[in-house]
Amino acid sequence: MKGASYNQLLIFHAIVREGSISGAARKLEIAPPSVSQSLKSLETQLGLPLFTRTTRRVEPTEAGQLLYDKTVGIVADLSSAFESVSDLSERPSGRVSITMPRFAYQSLIQPIYDEFCARYPQIELEFSISDGTVDIIKEGIDLGIRFGDKVEEGMVARQLTPKLREALFASPAYIQKHGIPKSIEELKQHKLIQYRFITSNQLAPLILSKDDSTVHVDVMTSLVVNDTDIMVDAAMKGLGIGRIVTPLVESYFSNGQLIPVLEKHWYNTAGLYLYFHRNTQKARRVRVLIDFLYEKLLHGSDS
Repeated sequence: MKGASYNQLLIFHAIVREGSISGAARKLEIAPPSVSQSLKSLETQLGLPLFTRTTRRVEPTEAGQLLYDKTVGIVADLSSAFESVSDLSERPSGRVSITMPRFAYQSLIQPIYDEFCARYPQIELEFSISDGTVDIIKEGIDLGIRFGDKVEEGMVARQLTPKLREALFASPAYIQKHGIPKSIEELKQHKLIQYRFITSNQLAPLILSKDDSTVHVDVMTSLVVNDTDIMVDAAMKGLGIGRIVTPLVESYFSNGQLIPVLEKHWYNTAGLYLYFHRNTQKARRVRVLIDFLYEKLLHGSDS
């Protein structure tokens, strides 16, 4: 069998990620017939179909998924190598993508990204907001921001924030009606607005600090959400005691719209980390964003 070319694999990966021939063509900025011809040639070389086609999208076959999984790292490395050579004679330009939870965007990136765009007008930023765990290699994303314990193994990771405290809070209306718990035992008589992880579909355990150790606490549930904005909104509506990392609710504490609950028992979660594949940072368009984020955000210790 003749070996697949780099361009064929690049096009194949774009089809997997975009879910369609037309989507891959738009992403790569080439004509759809060229994408179709490249895929047909690759399938002929392999002697196997790589996709099943429906009216709405194409899905990898078992062979297609295996080929993607086996080559995703190789294609990323080759792309990085080609780009590193090209960068020697060019100003930073091109698309740079970064994935992060919504609250990380709101608290870290939203206040500063316009400055980056002004500094590097030839770079096109692309934000992917997701509270779920994202495999940045498989999704073709350059950088990610996540809690340190959520970063995939093998990534280069740098701490951006200290450990974050997970706050418990309630609205004045809730407290007026139900009172405020004075202890962990009293908390068990209240109702919690619960958070469900998007990726694992599991409910987030409620962990509190007590006597220099941690305890898992079971509390009745009033509502389950998988979005941080809804968590805050539901708490403000008095539907229960909310729980979320402190940067998202500090302004509500300041103006009295939300009241801290059992603050002495709040648990320290892992800080936020910037992470990327070791070769990704070699591209100048990515390196300048990494350097910019370090410049603006870095105040944790080397990790």
